[in-house]
Parts: sequence; structure tokens; C-alpha cells
Amino acid sequence: MEKLIITAAICGAEVLKEHNPAVPYTVAEIVREAKSAYDAGASIIHLHVRYDDGTPTQNKARFKECIDAIKAATPDIIIMPSTGGAVGMTNDERLQPTELDIEMATLDCGTCNFGGDDVFTNTENTIKYFGQRMIERGIKPELEVFDKSMIEMALRLHKKGFINKPLHFDFVMGVNGGIGGDLRDFVFMRGSIPPDATYTVAGIGRYEFPLAMASIIDGGHVRVGFEDNVYLSKGTLAKSNGELVAKVVRMAKELGREIASPAEARQILGMNS
Repeated sequence: MEKLIITAAICGAEVLKEHNPAVPYTVAEIVREAKSAYDAGASIIHLHVRYDDGTPTQNKARFKECIDAIKAATPDIIIMPSTGGAVGMTNDERLQPTELDIEMATLDCGTCNFGGDDVFTNTENTIKYFGQRMIERGIKPELEVFDKSMIEMALRLHKKGFINKPLHFDFVMGVNGGIGGDLRDFVFMRGSIPPDATYTVAGIGRYEFPLAMASIIDGGHVRVGFEDNVYLSKGTLAKSNGELVAKVVRMAKELGREIASPAEARQILGMNS
């Protein structure tokens, strides 16, 4: 079985210090959380950025400042900026980090209701536009899928030439408006991707660690982090993203699964070809 790639989604666009005081806003805080995750065993940092007051932004200069600072602290880490941004941002605003020298980025593959009047919009033309940009820039997309229909969209656009192989999916499960986070849902999503594709599972809230366990057993990969869940266990706030990563490492070791380094992650994901 392949080694386990652990992605740390260290801050997201919505979670606040009110939810957990360790949620990072400033550049220094983002570096602290990225390093804690890397030191614990993460090989990929999924990166949103904030202004110092916590406001989410896709500003290219802010991304560059954060990426440069993370790379200075952890030179070999894979940094995967978000092109999701936050609800209400334009396509070109969301794409700003792809103008930087990055090797990987997220590519959301469908529209999702996020609660109330919030709609995370990704039309077919948006997905094509983002996919083409990543092909042109040599950026590997992580295909963010919140439901099976989004897998179908990604596969169809791959056939049309907007997404290159090897395909790598991120099953975002348990989010409001998307597929649930039960084992049956994981089996459904897992059985819906091609046999030569790789995948990561991001369980939201209470689904984070049960789905991590399922993915570890199945041979998939795992995403944890404050973007998805701020608790180490029920009622106990995690002190850092590193604590969440370390819990996955312990789970993997109990199941005999080794942890991938960033170099090994690049090889598994076909980023060295």
C-alpha cells in the first residue's frame, strides 16, 4: 500500500478565532501552524490566507508573502493554495494565487449550497476556465468534490481536455449542502472514481477522524486541519494543526501505514513526471 499523504488545511476562509483561538490570521501565525503540521507529518499545506483582522482574501501579494514565509520555515513542503476563496468572490479574484510560482492548487468541481443564502458557485465554464489556467501554468489540480455529481463533472471535463491526468480528488464530506460523512457515503464516492486516480478525504467536523480511518484502511489519503474541524476530540479544542496531524499519524501507525514525505507525495501524485 502506498504511503499516506497528509494534507493540513490550516485556516480556511470561514473559521474564526472565536471557534478556536489558535486559528491563524497573520503571516507569523500561518507559518506557525504550517510548521506545526509539517513537523507532525503533513506533506501538503492547503492554504487560504487572511488579512491580520481575519478577513479572507485571494490577494496575490498576501499569498506570496505567506508562501515565501512558509517555504523559509519548511523548504520542501508542498503548498496548495485555494482557488475557492470565499463566497461572493469573482473568478479572476479567486485565481490570483495561480499567477505565482506554485505546483498545486485546488479546483472546485461544482456549485454547492453553504447554508442560508450562501451559494458557492462553480459553473461548468468556471471549472473549464480554472482547469485551463492550471494546464497553462503547469499546476496540478486537486479536484474538490462535495458530491458524486462533481466527480462526474470532473471526469467529463477531463475527457474534453480541461483537466489533465493523473487525476487527484479530494472528497469533501459532511459539509452543509454536500454529501454526508457516513461510511456508506465514503464507499459511494470511492467507487465513483477511476482505478488509476488518487484521492484524499476531508471529513468536516465530527466526520474528520472516522473518515480519515476509512481512507487510511482503503489506501487513500487524508486531509485534516482547522478549516474542517477545530477539535482534537469531542469537547477538546486542538491546540494546533499539528495536533490534528499527529492524531492521524498515530492512527496510521496502528494500521501499519507509513507516512509520505513531501518528495514521496510528489511521486505518488505524479508531480515529478
